[in-house]
Amino acid sequence: METMEIYRGRLIDHIQLVVRDLPASRRFYTAVFEVLGIPLAGSGIDYFWADELFVSTADSEAAQGQLTGRHHLAFQARDRAMVDAFYHAALAAGGKDNGAPGERRYHPGYYGAFVIDPDGNNIEAVYHGEATFSAREIKITF
Repeated sequence: METMEIYRGRLIDHIQLVVRDLPASRRFYTAVFEVLGIPLAGSGIDYFWADELFVSTADSEAAQGQLTGRHHLAFQARDRAMVDAFYHAALAAGGKDNGAPGERRYHPGYYGAFVIDPDGNNIEAVYHGEATFSAREIKITF
C-alpha cells in the first residue's frame, strides 16, 4: 500500500454469501463473530446476517437460486490476540487453515490469519497495528 491512511465504512454496504450448507456456515460464522465481538443481527430458516454480511441458502428469495463463487473477506480485529482467537475459533467451527496468525508483508504492523469457510471462501481477520481512529464505529438508526 502506498498510503498509510485508510477509511472504513464508505465502500461496502453489504455482502451476500449464498451457501450450500447453512447450518455449517451458521456454526462457523457464529464462532468467528463471537470472538470478533460482532453479534448476529438476525436469522431465519434460509438466512442469517451480522453487520454488513448476509448469508443465505440458494433457495432464499434474495439468492435467486444461485450459489456465490469463492470470495476473500477480511474482518477487522482490535488487536493481535483477537486475530489469534479468530483463527482458533474458525478452525474449531469447521474452517480449514489457510495461513496461521502472523505478520504479513503487506505493510508494517499487518497481522492476519486466514481460514477457508465451509463453502471455500477465504476468510481473514486482520489487525493493522497501532493506529489512531477518528471513531471506533458508526451507528446508523433508521
